[in-house]
Amino acid sequence: MAAGGTWLLNAHCAVGHESSEDSMACLFNCTPPCPQRAAGAIRRQLNPLPQNSPHKSVSIDFLRWAPLACLLLLGAASVSRAQEPPYFVTYSDALEEPGNLEVATKGLTAAPKNANGFYSPTLEFEYGATAWWTTEVYVQGQATEHDSSVFTGFRWENRFRVLPTEHWINPVLYVEYEDVNNADKSLLEVTGHDSVTDWQLTNEQGRSEIERSIEGKLILSSNAKGWNFSENFIAEKDLKNEPWEFGYAVGASRALAQAASGRNCTFCRQNFAAGAELYGGLATAHDFGLDGTSQYAGPTVYFNLPKGPTLGFSPQFGLNDNSAAVLWRFKVSYEIQQFRDWFRRSR
Repeated sequence: MAAGGTWLLNAHCAVGHESSEDSMACLFNCTPPCPQRAAGAIRRQLNPLPQNSPHKSVSIDFLRWAPLACLLLLGAASVSRAQEPPYFVTYSDALEEPGNLEVATKGLTAAPKNANGFYSPTLEFEYGATAWWTTEVYVQGQATEHDSSVFTGFRWENRFRVLPTEHWINPVLYVEYEDVNNADKSLLEVTGHDSVTDWQLTNEQGRSEIERSIEGKLILSSNAKGWNFSENFIAEKDLKNEPWEFGYAVGASRALAQAASGRNCTFCRQNFAAGAELYGGLATAHDFGLDGTSQYAGPTVYFNLPKGPTLGFSPQFGLNDNSAAVLWRFKVSYEIQQFRDWFRRSR
């Protein structure tokens, strides 16, 4: 095993550290990664400290680069490149390989009209439980200019492959539990009447109300001649007495080259994949449709660094007055092969 992998196993979990900086730096060292510990470390890092505290509050610049710095520390570990399509909102039928762990940071930044600019990082831990089941934990926060930095919640997602073999259309069922507050600005999906006006709330106003909900998705995905076409239908229900909210996401993508090059190179075409996404809300069970919803579309690109991480980037554009003008998305991910074997060897 690489030296970096040994270091990762022997490191202490971030929860035990006294300072928020130490907690953030060691966030990925929990073995195995757990939502409670990760959420605790993020919460201490993002929640504003009392005015009489000797510590300084977290700056937006630190929040922007801390997750990326933590991911780069994993570079010495054994990794492989994810082969999923280059989507940020749309899901395809690609599941994590059994025993593999993907650690990623997914970021969103925007400067919406009549609201303060913000940056929202989401940390992801995706594990291949079986060949037909992938489970994933999200830990989220955000920092808003002229406001504060806050922890916004966590999500637990599960995806189940319906058919064991490849077909013309490959269905996947998605179930997620969300525990997030109204200060959340991650925009991992759009449902109901989500609007840019939601971002006009102050962090103090938003964090005071917590939403616990169940979300389901029907994922349909097809692969033909190097292309992937994926369609998602989303249904979300707050556990309170509120109507069902609906949304959708569609995407198309392909690798820039289907055959690998005969020479070692970093910027070869087969290391790039490009595509496009379209997604938005479909209102609620009471007024299903596009009225009063927000809609987005934009190109996407992934760059698979040889023996390294996968980098993703996408500018996404609002298509109506309920949407932000531009969303800037990025992603950095590592896939660690046979993560579960690390514990078998240690025993």
